Amino acid sequence: MLDSFLSGLAVVFEPINLLILTSAVFIGFIGGALPGISGVILVVILLPVTYGMEPTQAFMLLTAIYGSTVFSGLITAILYRAPGTPEAVMTSFDGYPMTQQGEAGKALGIGILSSAIGGLVGTIALIVCTPLLASVALKFSSPEYFALAILGLTVVSSLGGRLILGLIGAAMGLFIATVGIDPLTGVSRYTFNNLNLSEGIGLIPVIVGLFAVSEVMKRSLGGEAHQPLTRVKVKIFDMPILRRIGVTLSRSSLLGVIIGILPGIGASTAAMVSYSETVRWSKHPEQFGKGAPEGIAAPESANNAAAMGALVPLFALGIPGSGTTAIILGAFIMHGLQPGPLFMVSSADLIYAVFAGLFVVNFMILAFSKPFIALFTRLLNVPYSVLGPIIIMCCIVGTYSVSNSMFDVWLMLGFGVIGYLLEKINFPTVSIILGLVLGPIAESELRRTLAMSQGDLSILMDRPISATLLVISVILLIAAIIVPLRKRARAKAAVSQH
Repeated sequence: MLDSFLSGLAVVFEPINLLILTSAVFIGFIGGALPGISGVILVVILLPVTYGMEPTQAFMLLTAIYGSTVFSGLITAILYRAPGTPEAVMTSFDGYPMTQQGEAGKALGIGILSSAIGGLVGTIALIVCTPLLASVALKFSSPEYFALAILGLTVVSSLGGRLILGLIGAAMGLFIATVGIDPLTGVSRYTFNNLNLSEGIGLIPVIVGLFAVSEVMKRSLGGEAHQPLTRVKVKIFDMPILRRIGVTLSRSSLLGVIIGILPGIGASTAAMVSYSETVRWSKHPEQFGKGAPEGIAAPESANNAAAMGALVPLFALGIPGSGTTAIILGAFIMHGLQPGPLFMVSSADLIYAVFAGLFVVNFMILAFSKPFIALFTRLLNVPYSVLGPIIIMCCIVGTYSVSNSMFDVWLMLGFGVIGYLLEKINFPTVSIILGLVLGPIAESELRRTLAMSQGDLSILMDRPISATLLVISVILLIAAIIVPLRKRARAKAAVSQH
């Protein structure tokens, strides 16, 4: 493992690869710090660009953008109470009060250091856990892979307390995945005699439309005003603060890794859970929400650790651990690669180069964050009326370039409108993407499973690993139903007592 990692570092420090990583970090900084341009959108926009790149460089670029975007969302969360990314929502709870108290530089320093430490812990866990999980996964066959796909779908469908909408979204994704020619029988499905649909609905038009185009529509119609920003002095290494938040950093980083590894959970959930646990363990919970340093350290270390942890099931099992990693999984498929246990053996050089790149990225965040913040405070007032059209043009050019098809561009724009309308009702669009990505896996592995058992579904429960995964899926679904009901019952009881 160490030899492979050192070989990966040698690849990273090749001049062209180092330039790619540096560029990715700055792109991620800008995208994460600007509200409305999340890591998902950046990865989506640059996904077609990577089609002509060598796979190692392509995935170093995408994963570095992913990691640096999760970090930079804290900048506007602290300065404006306008999180640049969903992962930074919890950071604004205590970061913005510190800004109001004239301690913006101190808050940014805590966030930068916490993000780097959480990212390093997550990267180490990624390097160590991925081969271990892959070795276990070598025992998997079709029943286990089908159960894993179901687990990924049910976890995403259970997020946010909106089970019905999540299940509907997953079903929509599964349906979209069936369009085209059946790979096993050659029969056309839902093509309506349209040759453009014979190869199915591609990942790029759906992802770009649902995320990038819909976000531009939402931001353009929102008409949010920009506020002036004063210069701040960032201090990263503050020993008294570091001693105060040390325990919080350790606990939240480990918690973030664990939550990140769970398929479909994501860094946003890790930040929320870590924040609530930090408040619960604190001797002074009344300080949170008023500018507590721990209130910044906890979500920032957790979300960066979870972002790296989410890559573990992607590489080891081929199951995305978050919405962004689902898109990265689509990039692997686009390059003709299928992550999983055999991938760890056949493409070890690529994987460890990506691991080493992510390791280096965390040090780049420490090195480049202060000058970036100084520059960013001057550029933040660029109106979205300028930025939005640039994003749309990138989406159109990128989508068209994948297969030189205007049909894909119209699909992208259509899914953009659909995504915008779904956002109006807070529909979990990420569940559609997970259904689209996991659908072909679930379908093909289920059909192979039935072929193995001659049509007997009991094989899924006869095999210990697949049975365990399916039981966990059922438990998660039941919990998603029971927990909200219990909360409502407690709320009614509290109201009746008053």
